[in-house]
Parts: sequence; C-alpha cells; structure tokens
Amino acid sequence: MSRFAAWVQTFALSVGGPGLFVIAFLDSSFVSLPQINDLLVILMVIQHKERMLYYVSMATLGSVAGCLVMYYIGRKGGEALLRRRFKAGNVERALGAFKRYGLLAVLVPALLPPPAPFKIFVLLAGVAGVAPASFIAAVTAGRGVRYLAEGLLAVWYGDQAMAYLDTHGTEFSAGVAGAVLVAGIGYVLWHRRQGARHRAEPPTHPAR
Repeated sequence: MSRFAAWVQTFALSVGGPGLFVIAFLDSSFVSLPQINDLLVILMVIQHKERMLYYVSMATLGSVAGCLVMYYIGRKGGEALLRRRFKAGNVERALGAFKRYGLLAVLVPALLPPPAPFKIFVLLAGVAGVAPASFIAAVTAGRGVRYLAEGLLAVWYGDQAMAYLDTHGTEFSAGVAGAVLVAGIGYVLWHRRQGARHRAEPPTHPAR
C-alpha cells in the first residue's frame, strides 16, 4: 500500500489540480488514502501560492464527488450495508450522533483527519434519506474549510507548514472542527429560536 500511495502522490503532483480531484475522489469513495490529499494540498500550494484557491477547490470538489458515490450506495443498500461493513458498536454510536446532531454529524467528521471516522457518516446520510442538496452543502463546508485552512498555512508558513501539521495536525484540525461545531450549534439554536418566535406571534388579519 505504501508503494501505491507513493505512486498516487507522484501522479497528483505531476498533473496538479486534476490529480488532486482524482485522489480526493478515491479517498472519499472506494480507496482509503489517509492524509495524502492534505499533504498534496500543502505541497502544491507551497510550490504555487497564487493557485491556492484553485487547489483547495479541486480537492473539495473531488471529495464531494466521492462522498456522493458512498451516499447513493447508502441509499440503495440501506442499514444492512452499514452493519455488514462496520462494527455494530460503531454503527450504534454513529446513529446516535446523527439523531442528535443531524448534518453536523457529517460536517464535523469531514473536518477531522484520520483516524476519525467519516465514511460511516456519509453512508448513514444516505440510509437516513438526507436531502442531496443538504448533504452536498455539509460535505462542501467541512472539506472546504479543512483544505482552506491547510492552504492558508502553506501560504503563510511555506515549508514549515508541513512540520507544523506533522507535530500539531490533530490539535489544529480539532480546533477548526470545534470552531465550526460551535458556529453550527449556534446557528441551529438561533434558527429554532426564530421559529419559536414566529409561531408565538399572533396572526395578523387584513383590515376590512
């Protein structure tokens, strides 16, 4: 697998943005390539800082496309597929998180690096029948913020960004995920409060 990962990295670096799309697609769908895409984003941005948004976009779009494949597999295969592929305890915990947090259970894992589970939540979104547009928005936000943060690190710190992520990658990702989670919970609470206020308002009747 290490030889394949090395070949994948060489391929992506040689073709640039399209290579990032392909690797992100594979990693989010049929093949697990832990952190390779994150490293590729940083390496490519270090080499061409002016293309940062392009590389971030290609990695994000590839990941979204790969997740959509798994999402539709989940819709077709149902919960039985989940229980065949993952341990029962992991499925129950994922179901609990999904019932409690909704799409945040997809968005936050999309921000986190391995070994944080992600594909189980993607499949579960399909099993639960989440609207495709909402699913795409959650994955785009999660992966987009993750790759953008890494791209900015590469722009600001250059080669030192690799050393920083190697040493503090987990803390960095957890901090970004925590900020997004707080913002997401704040939005959900605000939306619920607005809905409750709207329902509490007396209906207005047009003047006769």
